[in-house]
Amino acid sequence: MKKITNKHIDEFKSYLQNEERAAATVEKYIRDVTAFCAWLGGEKINKNAVLAYKDYLIENYAPASVNSVLSSLNSFFRFVGWHDCHVKTLKIQRQIFAKSEKELTKAEYERLLSAAHKKGNRRLYYLMQTLCNTGIRISELRYIDVGAIKSGKAVIRCKGKMRMVILTAPLCKMLKGYVKEQGITEGSVFQTKTGKPLNRSNVWRMLKDLCESAGVSKDKVFPHNFRHLFARTFYSIQKDVVRLADILGHSSINTTRVYTMESGAEHRRQMQKLGLLRY
Repeated sequence: MKKITNKHIDEFKSYLQNEERAAATVEKYIRDVTAFCAWLGGEKINKNAVLAYKDYLIENYAPASVNSVLSSLNSFFRFVGWHDCHVKTLKIQRQIFAKSEKELTKAEYERLLSAAHKKGNRRLYYLMQTLCNTGIRISELRYIDVGAIKSGKAVIRCKGKMRMVILTAPLCKMLKGYVKEQGITEGSVFQTKTGKPLNRSNVWRMLKDLCESAGVSKDKVFPHNFRHLFARTFYSIQKDVVRLADILGHSSINTTRVYTMESGAEHRRQMQKLGLLRY
């Protein structure tokens, strides 16, 4: 019989860090293993216990969340050599349509820009346009610095990978005017009052404050949705998922397909154009 100890968890955390996993990933894995320990209530582990926990997860969480937790546990079991505790993840059919109630439309994006402009929030006004015109992650915003807008390209280092993001001439011109106006001569274009690069929580808070005046649902307004809008717009014009994967920094095209899903309404319109019905 097996039992998870604090030493196991500490060693697993060190292993993940040595593997150069992202800090958020390490935190998530440790959180999942710790939650499993709490659920066990001091009981020892065998395959049946893990299967019972899997059933508990299925009853209380969405399938994607269940698989995420099981992935963490399986990684831990592999690390400690408890291969007999490994359990299968759920098979989830790939989603065909995007949820329109969660996707930010171009019209809503325009309303957000107008609201930021009317409020005189130039930092947020230019920030939203930067996210939506480059497709970068919010965690990559710090790489849009003074040097990048001078050269027209930003070198992004994320998750052990490096890629170049091209900044268009109009975007560079816009941002050059902004940094000159703000007196920013070096470092990140988008800074806090203390000169530090804006982080996810800073941006999230500013966006939520903008929703009401823009008439856009708060459920749609979060930094990653600007990346979605960029991807959908790019794909609608270029129809090149491989190129889009490169731009977004995805290792797998399957990840990129999530960004290119059309809504059910759009699919219905396309089906109606087939002309295969005869009245």
